[in-house]
Amino acid sequence: MADIEKLVDQLSELTVLEAAELSKALEEKWGVSAAAAVAVAGPAAGGGDAAAAEEQTEFDVILTGDGGKKIQVIKEVRAITQMGLTDAKALVEGAPKPIKEGVAKAEAEEIKAKIEAAGGTVELK
Repeated sequence: MADIEKLVDQLSELTVLEAAELSKALEEKWGVSAAAAVAVAGPAAGGGDAAAAEEQTEFDVILTGDGGKKIQVIKEVRAITQMGLTDAKALVEGAPKPIKEGVAKAEAEEIKAKIEAAGGTVELK
């Protein structure tokens, strides 16, 4: 079971784009359609936590660290939030702090990708 839990943890770290690529690759390899599998498995998998996670439409983007690249992360935070230099610096140095709150999933994933590309670490809640 430890191997399955490890695999679940690894899959949980995928971005939305990576998960979509994985889905397409598995469909091609196994000759199946993920849409059909979800339709069949959907009602049987109904759990309160799983349903709540799927229904979440607004996310908070939390900066958890600068990854040792504070200047690059500050620049990216300024570009995303339109903050001044002093405010962006305070936000990065005071991590963990929210960068943006109540944003759509697509925007949250985009912000996360930008901050991670600059060297920072981000969490979506």
